[in-house]
Amino acid sequence: MVQEASMMGLLRTILIILLVWFGLKILARLFAPYLIKFVAKKAEERFGQQFGGFQNQSQQRNEQKRRAGETVIDKMPERHKSSNDEVGEYIDYEEID
Repeated sequence: MVQEASMMGLLRTILIILLVWFGLKILARLFAPYLIKFVAKKAEERFGQQFGGFQNQSQQRNEQKRRAGETVIDKMPERHKSSNDEVGEYIDYEEID
């Protein structure tokens, strides 16, 4: 009789452990996207606080250097090779009949 009771207790314990395990897996799948979004938002805020000061200082310096009506080009356009440079030398010819 004692062995039957301990066997039932063991099966009940294993069943409870399995139910808790699968329940946690299901909850993790449901709440994982929200948790990841929360962690990403917090990391973005921290990086913004750390690097935001440097960016603000450089913008203030640039604004002080600019004068009213002055045109400023921050980036030079990329120069593309013309198609004639890549083709080679042009040779003029006439057809002979």
